[in-house]
Amino acid sequence: MSQNAGCDKLSQVRTQTMGRQAQDVTEAELAVLRVLWEQSPATIREMTEAIYPRGSDSDYATVKKLLARLEQKGCVKKHRRQIPHQFTATITLDELVGLRLKSVANHLCDGSHVPLLMHLLQGEGISRKQQQELRKLVEQFSDTQDKS
Repeated sequence: MSQNAGCDKLSQVRTQTMGRQAQDVTEAELAVLRVLWEQSPATIREMTEAIYPRGSDSDYATVKKLLARLEQKGCVKKHRRQIPHQFTATITLDELVGLRLKSVANHLCDGSHVPLLMHLLQGEGISRKQQQELRKLVEQFSDTQDKS
C-alpha cells in the first residue's frame, strides 16, 4: 500500500488490526462500508443505488473507484468468481472505530486512551445504563490485568 505525501496525516496512519495492516478511510469510503455492513455481499450497482438513489453513470464510477481504494487498503474483498462481482467488508465498524481512536490517542495523547475517555464522559451526558456498561467494562479490564 503506497501512501501519497500530500495525504492527510490521519490517512497515512497504519495500525495493526487482527494481523493485518489497515488504513483509515475517507468519509466517502465510509459511506460504501456502511452499505456493506448492512447488506453484504453487494454489487457495485446495489451500493450505488443505496448511496445515490437517483444514481447516474458518474455515481457508479465513483462507487467503483471507492471500492478499488477500499480493496487496496484491505477493507473490502472483491468476489471475482461471481458476475457481476460482489463485495464484502473485511473490516468491522468496531475495528474501524478502534483504528481511529488509536490514531487520535497516538497523535494527540502520546498513546494514552484516558484523555479520550475522560473527554467523552465529561463532554456528553451518559445514561445510567451506559454508566453500568462502562463499570462492567472497567471491571472486566481490571480482572484481565490482574491475571496477567
